[in-house]
Order: sequence, then structure tokens, then C-alpha cells
Amino acid sequence: MLEHSGMCAILGRPNVGKSTLLNALLGEKVSIATRKPQTTRHRILGVLNGGGTQVVFVDTPGLHQHEKRALNRQLNRAALGALEDIDLALFVCCGLEWRDADDSALGALEGVDVPVILAVNQVDRVKDKRKLLPHLERLTKLRDFAAVVPVSATRGTNLEELQLEVVKRLPQGPALFPAEQITDRDTAFRIGELIREQLIVALGDELPYSTTVQIEELQIGESLTRIGAVVWVERSAQKPIVIGQGGKRLKKVGSLARQQIEELLEQQAHLELWVKVKEHWTDDRRALHEFGYTD
Repeated sequence: MLEHSGMCAILGRPNVGKSTLLNALLGEKVSIATRKPQTTRHRILGVLNGGGTQVVFVDTPGLHQHEKRALNRQLNRAALGALEDIDLALFVCCGLEWRDADDSALGALEGVDVPVILAVNQVDRVKDKRKLLPHLERLTKLRDFAAVVPVSATRGTNLEELQLEVVKRLPQGPALFPAEQITDRDTAFRIGELIREQLIVALGDELPYSTTVQIEELQIGESLTRIGAVVWVERSAQKPIVIGQGGKRLKKVGSLARQQIEELLEQQAHLELWVKVKEHWTDDRRALHEFGYTD
């Protein structure tokens, strides 16, 4: 019988491992993760059930100090919107690093009257472990955190302890989602994200932020799923870069994405990709809404 449930927002600056941490806590990939910032562009719910409790984690885009384009402003709105009606927050920072962007992101929680747990991620990368305790002590002075837990999302270090700290702060209440549901996102969205993940990996440092993916066809059969997807860029000169010489880059992206999609669907998939241009879509609110970027 379920006794406790609640919403826990995961927040922090870009590229501290929020999505990787969510996937590790759930034991399943519901949010794409790469080493590049701005990988997460949407609020994504991940549902964790166990021991008479249900935690609904809310993965959020990293909070941006500078809102250069409409897309950046939209990502901030999505992240801040996740603070509505939550029961607690999980603030993620990275190892021994603490930047101005961390201060800015933490400042978003100033008016939020819920327990805040600090997860210090990537502690496995801290070579001199003697520096960790003094760093944690400095962080505890920034805010009255409900708990401070050093973790490694990739290695699984202290994840059980972190989960316990979250669970014991859940309010009493019934389940918010069915026990078999692990995320609020549908299959088309998850497939589009898997394609976008491979684009981010393939396209270097700058171009990934000018791309998005839109699923135009999805036919799930008994043994084969057919998918047609468009990769949108915002300038004509970007199109050949995404396609690559002789189409090699797009074919590689499609092949790697298809493997991930087949793992998700547990069946074979046929994936076709096209590249199209939508001028300056990252700074066009109408285009953002069309591509599914909503508050």
C-alpha cells in the first residue's frame, strides 16, 4: 500500500549531470545525456516506485545566466516552471567546482519553501579526496540544505543514500502515476530525443544547439517500427554539415539512434532522416512552439 508520494525537482546549472543522475536513480534511460551543455531542453518526469513510496523526479534544463535567444529564455521558463507544486528539490553541482552559474541557479530556489537536498555529483573525478570534505563544508554555508550527499551518477556511488534522503522527506499521499509508468513522455518524444542525442555527439561544439528533431511518421507494428524524422537547422549552410560528405554523418547518426530506439521499443526499427532549414528557429517563439518547446 502506497503511503508517501511527491514531486522532486532536479535543478542546477547546465552540464552538471542532472539527466545522468535521474537515469541512474531510475535504473532506466528516460532523459538523454551527453557531455555537452543544453542537452536537456524539456521538463521530463521520471517515476520511481518502491517501499510504499513514489517519487516523481522532474528533470529540468540547466538554468542559463544569459538569455541570448528565445530558446534560452524558454529553457529557463521550463526549469523555473518545474518549481511549481513541488514537495522538495534536488540541487546538483559538480565535484569541487562552484561557479557564478551555480550561484545563479541556486538563487532560483530563494523563494521556494521546500526542503532542498544538495547532490555533489562526479566525486569519482576528484583526485585528491582530502579536498572534498572542506569543499562540502563550504557548500553547507550557502544555504540551509536538508542534506548534502556526495554522489557519482556514472559509478552509482551513494545513490541509495541520496534516494533515502529524498524518500524520507516525501509527504503522505496516494500515487501520482500508475506503478507501471516510468515517465510522462510518449514514445514519439523519446525517439526524437534519442535521435537528437546522437546529433549532439556527432556535431561538435556549436552546431548541436541549432538543431532539433521532429517526428513526422511513427508506425509501430508487431515486429517492426517505421519512423520518419526531420532534423531542423536554422541556416542553409548548416544542412551539408549535418548530412556530411556523401551523407556519411547523417547515416551514422541514424544508425546509432536506431540501435537506441530498438532497445527502447524492444523490436526492430526502420528509421529515415531528412534535414530541413527553418531560418533562425532558436529565436522564433512560434517555431519553438511548433517544435514542442512549451512551458
